[in-house]
Amino acid sequence: MPANTTDLEKRLWEAADELRANSKLKSSEYSIPVLGLIFLRYADWKFTHAESELKNAGSRRRGITKADYQAKGVMYLPDAARFSTLLNLPGGADIGKAINDAMRAIEAENEELKDILPKTYNRLENDLLFDLLKNFNKVELGTDLSGDAFGKIYEYFLGKFAMTEGQKGGEFFTPISVVKLIVEVIEPYHGRIYDPACGSGGMFVQSASFVERHKKNPSTEISVYGQEKVGETVRLCKMNLAVHGLAGDIRQSNTYYEDVHESVNKFDFVMANPPFNVDKVDKEKIKGDPRVSKFGMPKADNANYLWIHFFWSALNETGRAGFVMANSASDARGSELEIRQKLIQSHAVDVMIAVGSNFFYTIVNKIHNLIFKNRNLRQTRELLLPKLISGEIDVEHLEITTEDIAA
Repeated sequence: MPANTTDLEKRLWEAADELRANSKLKSSEYSIPVLGLIFLRYADWKFTHAESELKNAGSRRRGITKADYQAKGVMYLPDAARFSTLLNLPGGADIGKAINDAMRAIEAENEELKDILPKTYNRLENDLLFDLLKNFNKVELGTDLSGDAFGKIYEYFLGKFAMTEGQKGGEFFTPISVVKLIVEVIEPYHGRIYDPACGSGGMFVQSASFVERHKKNPSTEISVYGQEKVGETVRLCKMNLAVHGLAGDIRQSNTYYEDVHESVNKFDFVMANPPFNVDKVDKEKIKGDPRVSKFGMPKADNANYLWIHFFWSALNETGRAGFVMANSASDARGSELEIRQKLIQSHAVDVMIAVGSNFFYTIVNKIHNLIFKNRNLRQTRELLLPKLISGEIDVEHLEITTEDIAA
């Protein structure tokens, strides 16, 4: 059984909450160091499990190497970066410096993380850091953290940090069950995967999991490309990929105005959960952009149909796309209605799946998953709006069940 990540989130938050009570820093200042330690704790958990498996498989006789861990899709941790090393530092040691050095040691062994991990732990008091390490270490992560568990835990923490500042939590995380549904429909067995609003990288992680379930190696079967506007979220995505043994070309940029991956007609798969109903996008800056040339520029002050344009244009001739979209986009009028009609008439849309309220931490409204099964289907498939069976995560949040996805 997968670990109960809702309970895990709460226990980890309780372990970290001592910082809020006892640190002189604002939540915006201590949130990133705490999230860095969550990353380290999760990476150490995966490394420890891989180490045990390798020893049981007999690798110890010839010596376990960095390549052995990488072959299992696990990020390599040098001794200086192990949680046990940090916990067993001698009395009087500078724990902040030791954690900074641990992060640098990880970056040195994992090129894709260069300049990504937080290294400001010297700003926190020794006693607080030791208590935080000790409390995180006490939290048992379980035996099976499925999917983008790190992303979910991170999103929970970010939302908690934001609430302490009286702000809305982040919206860069897509619930695992929703991502699984998209992945199972478009079936990314092999090829290039693009997410132009990649957030914490959950689409990539679940795609890799899909490939693994079909007895293939994600590192050789898929390559991932992402864009994300917020620098801290880019770093999160790269951390998330690394802790799952993946690498990708993830860049910081504003997708509305920059096509850094030259995406038109390029990708086998597109998956995304873009921000909904964004206004004030400067359409003058994207006049003539080939990404929006096929169906015309939407006139409404709403970016939903810009995103749909971006997804469609990025597909190659046999490409498939699956994405999350606001429920309101399905019955928008005016120029958006005209674009929607053109999409249907081009036989691009395979299926729409209605998802009810309360599936997202920070979005309570209904949403749709829209699937372009093939950019150039010869006939329009029937549009399906099945009634999803939902499982309760807690009193406020639901998830799509495994049984529902299989059906």
